[in-house]
Amino acid sequence: MSSDYYATPIRTIIIFLNEFLKHEPDAFKGYILDPTAGGDEKHPMSYPEALKHLGVNQENIVTVDIRKDSLAEIREDYLEINCPGDFNTIITNPPFALAREIIEKAMNDINDGGFVIMLLRLNFLEGKSRFDFWQKQLPKYIFVHSARLRFTDNDKTASVAYAHYVWQKGCNPEFSNIKVIK
Repeated sequence: MSSDYYATPIRTIIIFLNEFLKHEPDAFKGYILDPTAGGDEKHPMSYPEALKHLGVNQENIVTVDIRKDSLAEIREDYLEINCPGDFNTIITNPPFALAREIIEKAMNDINDGGFVIMLLRLNFLEGKSRFDFWQKQLPKYIFVHSARLRFTDNDKTASVAYAHYVWQKGCNPEFSNIKVIK
């Protein structure tokens, strides 16, 4: 897996999680996997940190990352390993170039009824190469961030819109529920 690490803004994740939990209050019960957890000497792992703010038991979160400087407990390529557990939720900000592969693997690794949550550019919905992907299984929810995200320490915003896409294993809606959040 290639590495294109950008620290995901924890505040943005918390805003998303608070909104998502209104619709799926049990989503973070059980074990959680962050397969591209990131983190480094300057930044905590964003999703585990945000989940901690919501009171999620940190012992229930497994972190994986390919980067040797990552703070993840497992430093391997998620796409190359057998899933190390029994997960109810898989949540991450994947490298965009590998997002489809990570989503497809996560959908196989998640428990029935479990959630796969990915922070992706809104333009992930576009493209001929992903059309067949969208025909197989649409997300249950798409939470569009109305504000541009800040992935760098210089406080500049990203030039594209982002959304948290949420799939639920066993749920294949005809339409995704879309909600615009702050």
